[in-house]
Amino acid sequence: MFFLTGRTMQETVRHPAPSAADRFLTFAFAAAELLVEADAAGRITFAEGAFPARFGRSGRSFLGEPVQSLVARDQRSGVGTALELLSATGRIRPTAIRLSDAARSPFSMAGLAAPGRAGRFCLTFAPLPAELPGGPLPGGPGLARAVEELLRGADAAHGALGLIELTGDGGALTPRADLAARIQAVLASHGGSGAVAADFGSGRFGVLPAEGGPDVQALAGQVALLLAQHGLPGQIATRSLPLDAVGLSPLQTTRALRFALSAFSRGGDAALAKAGFAGGLAGFVSSAADRAMTLRRTIAERRFRLAFQPIVLLADRKPHHYEALLRPIPTPGSPYDQPSEFIALAETVGLSETLDWAVVETACEAAQAASGARIACNLSGLSLQSPAFRDQLCAMLAASPDLARRLLVEITETAEIEDETEATRTVDALRALGMPVWIDDFGAGAAAFRYLRIFRVDFVKVDGIYVTNAVESARDRGFIAAMVDLATTVGAQAVAERIENETQAKLMQELGVTFGQGYLFGRPGALPGR
Repeated sequence: MFFLTGRTMQETVRHPAPSAADRFLTFAFAAAELLVEADAAGRITFAEGAFPARFGRSGRSFLGEPVQSLVARDQRSGVGTALELLSATGRIRPTAIRLSDAARSPFSMAGLAAPGRAGRFCLTFAPLPAELPGGPLPGGPGLARAVEELLRGADAAHGALGLIELTGDGGALTPRADLAARIQAVLASHGGSGAVAADFGSGRFGVLPAEGGPDVQALAGQVALLLAQHGLPGQIATRSLPLDAVGLSPLQTTRALRFALSAFSRGGDAALAKAGFAGGLAGFVSSAADRAMTLRRTIAERRFRLAFQPIVLLADRKPHHYEALLRPIPTPGSPYDQPSEFIALAETVGLSETLDWAVVETACEAAQAASGARIACNLSGLSLQSPAFRDQLCAMLAASPDLARRLLVEITETAEIEDETEATRTVDALRALGMPVWIDDFGAGAAAFRYLRIFRVDFVKVDGIYVTNAVESARDRGFIAAMVDLATTVGAQAVAERIENETQAKLMQELGVTFGQGYLFGRPGALPGR
């Protein structure tokens, strides 16, 4: 392996008879500033190059740290996706990133599997004179991923998420797209090195300042200056959401966070308070028992419906099956009228199995009433790893073989699987009954790649963020092509979600995607044949 010799470039030059490894090392440094080797877990095992100049630290001091620590905080989610693809396919094509140095230097990252060293990967980082075209790294919402990373660390008790809401005389103040992008950039740039900001829409923004960075009030002041420059009067409401949550496990805390962000993006500070987060995540804990009781009653009384969206074969546009999507029925006294909040609360308070079973029963009733339509149900990782849930589901399907052939299961990533052994047993048992299994939101996070390694699945659904960006972004097209190749390697077919126009549909076909889902083919609605 060319950069495991331990020699510096100067030593290579002085060597009277350079070996092939030394020559490769010299060529590598001619093209890149930083050379890194990582293990299968993404931890740095070798680091040489201009680390002192870029980071003020030696390369050796990075040993044992995750590769993502070299990358700006707001891009770590996308780099994590790239590393998962490297692990699965053996290569990362040159990809534009920013380093986590003080200057957020634009660099190109590329990687290959290390020859002769199973589970090791070689990465090069080379400076760029400017950003490469292609838009931001994919991999899901950067702010949510950054906060979840913090929650899983040791410093969550000292962190807080800043939330900003713009209002005018007539209610929410929604800036035009270019101004909203500038507001997001101001929050990120003034939040300190490594700050991450997000635009939730409707004049609502979130920011995770750097450690020791300014508070949310100071950042709101910067936003007010920007609005004044554009002649936009209005009010700026702020909330600091403490991230400590004594009484919740790290996984439960991340689920509570998703619940909080969903509520804020939908209805701002009022919806956040109504959902129980006026006192931060810890404030939610104090009311969790009452909310769990309300939700349990809501599920038991089936105060939800299912909407069915077609998934079509791109070659002929004929429906292959329909995905069952949860739609809560607004009820007086129940604050949970949004699907994402409904599901996030169920996962946080331990009602995932109860909700999933209610959805499966409702989907089965719809399938029996419809004339031959196939239906896909989403199952949380929490249900998938439950022996009791598996036994109940398999018993129902064994008693109705025709029903098993008309149902499909989509494994969601909203709650990560901890007991892989039990989850594998569930997947194998369902497939043995003739039920195809999908991985949902493939590429949105590391868990989906892990699922592909441990489960035998029939389909993978490419996350919609790639589809949305692919027409303009060569980088996203490359990610989709790599994921299609990866799916094909394990005997699965690819599905692209969020297809909204013919250009996207044609591009997905060109990239090897077999199935499509999105408004182009039909919005969620009634199941045909009922």
